Amino acid sequence: MHACRDFITKALAKCEEEPNKSVVSTSSEQLSIKELELRFKLLRENSELQRLHKQFVESKVLTEDEFWATRKKLLGKDSIRKSKQQLGLKSMMVSGIKPSTDGRTNRVTFNLTPEIIFQIFAEKPAVRQAFINYVPSKMTEKDFWTKYFRAEYLYSTKNTAVAAAEAAEDEELAVFLKPDEILARETRHKIRRVDPTLDMEADQGDDYTHLMDHGIQRDGTMDVVEPQNDQFKRSLLQDLNRHAAVVLEGRSIDVESEDTRIVAEALTRVKQVSKADGETTKDANQERLERMSRVAGMEDLQAPQNFPLAPLSIKDPRDYFESQQGNVLNVPRGAKGLKRNVHEAYGLLKESILEIRATGLSDPLIKPEVSFEVFSSLTRTIATAKNINGKNPRESFLDRLPKSTKDEVLHHWTSIQELLKHFWSSYPITTTYLHTKVGKLKDAMSNTYSKLEAMKESVQSDLRHQVSLLVRPMQQALDAAFHHYEVDLQRRTAKSGERPNGYV
Repeated sequence: MHACRDFITKALAKCEEEPNKSVVSTSSEQLSIKELELRFKLLRENSELQRLHKQFVESKVLTEDEFWATRKKLLGKDSIRKSKQQLGLKSMMVSGIKPSTDGRTNRVTFNLTPEIIFQIFAEKPAVRQAFINYVPSKMTEKDFWTKYFRAEYLYSTKNTAVAAAEAAEDEELAVFLKPDEILARETRHKIRRVDPTLDMEADQGDDYTHLMDHGIQRDGTMDVVEPQNDQFKRSLLQDLNRHAAVVLEGRSIDVESEDTRIVAEALTRVKQVSKADGETTKDANQERLERMSRVAGMEDLQAPQNFPLAPLSIKDPRDYFESQQGNVLNVPRGAKGLKRNVHEAYGLLKESILEIRATGLSDPLIKPEVSFEVFSSLTRTIATAKNINGKNPRESFLDRLPKSTKDEVLHHWTSIQELLKHFWSSYPITTTYLHTKVGKLKDAMSNTYSKLEAMKESVQSDLRHQVSLLVRPMQQALDAAFHHYEVDLQRRTAKSGERPNGYV
């Protein structure tokens, strides 16, 4: 019965090892050409990474997959496909788009790019909503943009009478000529969120734009508009402010699509979500009203506020100070016993000193050789620090080392970090693959530990103590890993002793 059980256990372990080996061997074959090129590029650009790869992968301490598994950020798909930095919008205004003209047919042609369309939809919500409503149910996309640029042309002519006449005949064209109601609602909503105590009309009459024949309209012209056609007028200042707000806001969506409708719907969804998040609640309105009522009150018209205070009544100040002095001078309870205890303690201390003088210390608190070693080490440390700080306070100890020794220390630190990263990530050991991997890592760490000891002995005598201080954290990290390895090995060995079929 035991023989059959042992045979089945060995067979299962063998089957477990074979898939792991096949995965490791075929994973490098499944790499794409772009991933391989990126790996080569990283190794070329980073000499330290190349050195680690040569040290651990070529010596078979780590496999290719294990080495690159801890560097997924460098090998991420986003870094291959595109930069993680999101590009903003160009500062050029939509009104600055100039068409190409044909002198023979007197025909103009606008070349629309996805970026221009995105900017139009972002700056003009009414145009975006009209595109969703009209395309393709009522008109084609080409007809839609033809009407839009027809409206822009009418704006550029500054002839509001013609614009009003064409808007009356064409309902779809009127959408582009009338003021943007969606944008107006957003503006009113933003104004409601402004501090109610801020007087926004204090400087309303400080300019001349509200006077007749003053103010620069679109494209730098000054004209008088009939009152009935005032809705078809748009100032350059409005366009500049809206364009600046959109540019500062940046791209609110990350959609790379040639389909204009997808872009328009995505922008609409984002605006709806932001509008829902910024909705003014009932509590916010109540807080707004309370704040207005608090600020509206005038201090001169308010009743004096008399806070309740406990009156301080001291008829004779000497009584107060004498009572405080008496608290300090009062003799506490047990003072006689305390005085007696002091005499007893003095007598015992005197007897102890006489006994030490006669017989000496049989069991000292600190051994003389230990204290001498500690004081000598402290003396060397203080003397070295004084020498270093006296020469150049900004100079670190690494700068005083020879270049070869400095590079060796830094490389050992990087190597130890790499080994410990893979070592600790391999626990708990559940497969033969992990058991083999941890064994290789442990041998590599032992080799590095020996190199650290050799490096400490090879440096100059005046630098040896400081190098030991640099190396000590590395050795402590390795000692912790060695201790964990031994404890885990003993635990698994004990388990395997209890269960003959257990995994070691």
